[in-house]
Amino acid sequence: MHNSMFIGLDVHKATISVAVAQDGRGGEVRHWGTVAHRPDHIRKLVEKFSAGGSRLHFCYEAGPCGYGLHRQLVELGHDCIVVAPSLIPVKAGDRVKTDRRDAVMLAKLHRAGELTAVWVPDAAHEAMRDLVRARATAMRVLGKARQHLQGFLLRHGRIYPGKKGWTVAYRRWLTTVRFQHPAQQIVLQDYIDAVTDTEARVERLAGQIAALLPSWSLAPVVEAVQAMRGVAFIVAVTVVAEVGDFNRFDNPRQLMAYLGLTPSEHSSGNTVRRGGITKAGSGLARRALIEGAWSYRMQARVSRKLHDRIEGLPNVVRDIAWKGQLRMCQRYRHLLAAGKAKVVVITAIAREMVGFIWAIAKAVTAAPVVNARTES
Repeated sequence: MHNSMFIGLDVHKATISVAVAQDGRGGEVRHWGTVAHRPDHIRKLVEKFSAGGSRLHFCYEAGPCGYGLHRQLVELGHDCIVVAPSLIPVKAGDRVKTDRRDAVMLAKLHRAGELTAVWVPDAAHEAMRDLVRARATAMRVLGKARQHLQGFLLRHGRIYPGKKGWTVAYRRWLTTVRFQHPAQQIVLQDYIDAVTDTEARVERLAGQIAALLPSWSLAPVVEAVQAMRGVAFIVAVTVVAEVGDFNRFDNPRQLMAYLGLTPSEHSSGNTVRRGGITKAGSGLARRALIEGAWSYRMQARVSRKLHDRIEGLPNVVRDIAWKGQLRMCQRYRHLLAAGKAKVVVITAIAREMVGFIWAIAKAVTAAPVVNARTES
């Protein structure tokens, strides 16, 4: 029977600090050294550790260096986990932090089974997620560009007389704005061009997402969750890209906690204190869900856009979505009548949306179902 060796890696852009913990409670724990963060050096490191026939168990913290190291170690035939940094046990009185100590700590905790691993997406899923996040980044840049333009206009007393900005009428009004000094007219046009260019970038990225979606393994889930009210194409692809494999969650409460939509709590003894939501996990997915939750202010109904989205979906998916819409529209009115603030109500609705999205994803991935169009 081969012994196990637990190897903690403190990963940086150029170097990796390596520590080794031998199997067993009293096994030796030592800092092995530092290697260059390059595939050939990592391969030599693995060959050196595996020469004695030990089973290797690697771990390193999730960070800006991504999952390339994980994939290389798994391809070499060894176990590797990527650790959630926020869930690593830390001694309250420890005030010394070095690469050496971090690597040793990871090795010891991995041997003790005290580390929480994050889900590692495959290369195709990570690529789609990068594309979705690129569009989200472009949307933030677009918001800033519009703020810069409107701030410039407000600073110089140019106020749009209409009710709503960024309509066709608003853009036509922008062409009528004049300044006496040529420099200010140049600034105005530059701000307008910045907005136009960023809008084109957002549309271009959205088109690329739509074009690549059919080749994605989670495309059926993206199509199915669009049966939910408030979950159109962009919200659906964002949530699915950020969550990934829905089957790793045994119940919807786990998914709600993963997305940071459950209340925080600090209780002790007979004292119970609950605060706002934890805001753990993906802020992008949480923001998309909360934006979609605002649609449940209105009475339950199937709009023309929603009808077009659910037309080809299985009956089981449509039933879950309609049941969810009835419940959440009623819950919105109930919580509002109870005196809850609108933002609190919307957050509660977003949390319940996650439960129904989980149910739809499980229904789609569990077993093939009969399409509504082909039923007799």
